[in-house]
Amino acid sequence: MSLSEKFIVLPFKRVRGNLTPGEMRQASNPAAAERIAEALADRVVGVAAYSVMVDLETGDMTSPRVLCRFGETAEIAA
Repeated sequence: MSLSEKFIVLPFKRVRGNLTPGEMRQASNPAAAERIAEALADRVVGVAAYSVMVDLETGDMTSPRVLCRFGETAEIAA
C-alpha cells in the first residue's frame, strides 16, 4: 500500500432539501485548496477543503482533515 497526501475541495448543494456533495476538485497544496474553496463560497451552499491520504493502488481515501469550510457542509467519511 502506497499512501500519498492529496488536497481536495468539495462543494455542497441542496437537492430536494438535502445537503449533497458536488463535484470534487483537486488542488496542488493546502493554500491552493483554501483559495479554491474561498472562491467557490459565494456560488454554492457550502464548500470545504480537505487534506486526505490516498492509497495510490486502490484510490481509497482515508484520514480526512478539514483545512477550511464556508457555509453549510457535511462530514465526509473516511
